[in-house]
Amino acid sequence: MKKYQARAAVEGVDALGYYMVPWAYSQLQVLQQAVVATTSLDDAKLGDYIRANTFTTVLGDVRFGSNGEWARSRMLQVQFQNIKSNDLAQFKDISIQVVVAPTEYESGKLMYPYEKALAANP
Repeated sequence: MKKYQARAAVEGVDALGYYMVPWAYSQLQVLQQAVVATTSLDDAKLGDYIRANTFTTVLGDVRFGSNGEWARSRMLQVQFQNIKSNDLAQFKDISIQVVVAPTEYESGKLMYPYEKALAANP
């Protein structure tokens, strides 16, 4: 991420990279593992292998269902809390990114209405 963030700053694009970069990297890890295991580039063989196996990625273990969807959802709902200014650097501090759902990954409680969170940090 540090290498990506440094390059992104120079290019003037997605300065944080938390959304697309890990997902794109893990997608390529799944494909790489499937190609190695099947020794094939055939779409049908790769699809069959991907639907039947678990893959180790930068996002953790990933497994897909019969229709290609995730066997277990990995979508997180995050709320940024305790924002102090408009400085981008603070968003690199994971402590302000509070996971509010799903419960098994929860790192804090949703502040609602959000105005209360802003009032707490004038």
